[in-house]
Amino acid sequence: MPTELATFAGGCFWCLVKPFDQLEGIEKVVSGYTGGHVVNPTYQQVCSGTTGHVEAVQITFDPAVFPYEKLVEIYWTLIDPTDPGGQFFDRGESYTTAIFYHNEEQRKIAEQSKKRLEESGKFDKPIVVKILPAKPFYPAEEYHQDYYKKNPQHYERYFIGSGRAQFIKQHWGDMNE
Repeated sequence: MPTELATFAGGCFWCLVKPFDQLEGIEKVVSGYTGGHVVNPTYQQVCSGTTGHVEAVQITFDPAVFPYEKLVEIYWTLIDPTDPGGQFFDRGESYTTAIFYHNEEQRKIAEQSKKRLEESGKFDKPIVVKILPAKPFYPAEEYHQDYYKKNPQHYERYFIGSGRAQFIKQHWGDMNE
């Protein structure tokens, strides 16, 4: 069966790579930029807030081994789905959340999953993650790729210091450690 793409924005892309990268059926996870209007933007351009892009990861996966539904379920556990202004201490448009669907089936799965999360009562604020059609995806600069492997101490300090680790533990338990 051919591979598929999944694209998720959830704040700093460094923190979205490791949880997906280590799963069977995931061929690769690329940090990059999507959703904007500038072709091949740089990190500095995206951070300036003038390109319309968000930091995101694009996952190449084998749906026969790891179905899209499971990717979406994991995604929810990596973010604060109630924060419209960014993620943890990363603020601004480039750090907002979204699921970018690549086909109608992914859209339906994402919408149903979001509805289940809203109805679960797990959060007392509205779920604000946008579900949008996929747009061109531009890989980030090489130093951003596999950041957790290249700079493990800095990655760990950031993951904890940003507030993400505590939020995840508080809402989902120790599942992402």
